[in-house]
Amino acid sequence: MTTNVAISGERTLLIVEDDKSLLQRLARAMEGRGFTVTMAESVADGLHHVERAPPAFAVVDMRLGDGSGLDVISALKKRRPDARGIVLTGYGNIATAVTAVKLGAVDYLSKPADADDVVAALLALEGRKADPPENPMSADRVRWEHIQRIYELCGRNVSETARRLNMHRRTLQRILAKRAPK
Repeated sequence: MTTNVAISGERTLLIVEDDKSLLQRLARAMEGRGFTVTMAESVADGLHHVERAPPAFAVVDMRLGDGSGLDVISALKKRRPDARGIVLTGYGNIATAVTAVKLGAVDYLSKPADADDVVAALLALEGRKADPPENPMSADRVRWEHIQRIYELCGRNVSETARRLNMHRRTLQRILAKRAPK
């Protein structure tokens, strides 16, 4: 018989994220909130940790250098059905959110996610969603963050970024020249 991890009080957490600075910041924040954190930077590393000692909780990036973070969520749910995992992504869409939930994720958060939002999603009671954030990002800020992420992934190449975003190059240049919206 499995015990609900939220009730048992075990606070082991696996964070799988290939952005090293985000991984370290989130790990420090979660340790400060009482979790015992294990860090992984790839799907292979995450799967190794799941096999060795399946954690009570997991925070997994959707797209990693060596594959999909959903593989880690799926393996965790097989090894430990009571575990609670959430998926973080900079590429939010309905299809991947549905897939993540079907594979056992309890929530799906867009990057950049605040540590308080992550804790709320991990510890939300079964069947209940976490409360919406008090100060969510504006739509303009979400758009700006997405453009910045694609710009960085394209090696800061304006032409390539504009092509991938299906946007005129000059429009993109004007957006990049502005400060981030609040």
